[in-house]
Amino acid sequence: MSASKISARACNVFYGDTHAIKGVNVDIGSKSVTAFIGPSGCGKSTFLRCLNRMNDTIDTCRVEGTITLDGENIYDPRVDPVTLRARVGMVFQKPNPFPKSIFDNVAYGPKIHGMAKSKSDLRDIVENALRRAAIWDEVKDRLDAPGTGLSGGQQQRLCIARAIATQPEVLLMDEPCSALDPIATFQIEELIDDLAKNISVVIVTHSMQQAARVSQKTAFFHLGELVEFGDTDDIFTNPSDPRTESYITGRIG
Repeated sequence: MSASKISARACNVFYGDTHAIKGVNVDIGSKSVTAFIGPSGCGKSTFLRCLNRMNDTIDTCRVEGTITLDGENIYDPRVDPVTLRARVGMVFQKPNPFPKSIFDNVAYGPKIHGMAKSKSDLRDIVENALRRAAIWDEVKDRLDAPGTGLSGGQQQRLCIARAIATQPEVLLMDEPCSALDPIATFQIEELIDDLAKNISVVIVTHSMQQAARVSQKTAFFHLGELVEFGDTDDIFTNPSDPRTESYITGRIG
């Protein structure tokens, strides 16, 4: 595994007076899949949203500590959050296609960021993103149809295509399969595997089986703390903290 893509040091998150994330230190490798697991409300999604400054949109939220992307502090005042989110894309729990055509959903980011010099450029970017998201063959004949008309699994793959159209270096996924059936889940997991050949993927999941299937590294969160972080195989077969073991064996959760 190559050097860290993202590093967090002494990361604390507050919502008003509530201390939601407590002193998290973690290094996320490049071209790999890192899973965040833990009970509901343990802070894993809150921490995930720190990695592309999504928490900036919440008035009461305050983030302390340092988070770096390729060694650069993403909370430096000179960093533009919009540009950052092109580099660190995000896919949410519930598929949320824009009320636009399939084509325009994917073209939106590249247009904003001036990535296409011509219409044919833009078409190539859209096709490439839809191919990488393994949905091109299903939608290529109806790119003008609304994205909202697709099935749940297709909508989620469309949202993944939209996220990767800006060629991010990191893709954050917040329980991307929780609203999907097993077949759609399998397609997304295959896709994660494929994407991780080129980018870093960080996935929050409630499913320990999913974490075991897709990730190389796993972080276990509990009550706002990062309890344990290491190779996925070790976390699941030989955890070093009794809280991790209790969660994995179903005693807490």
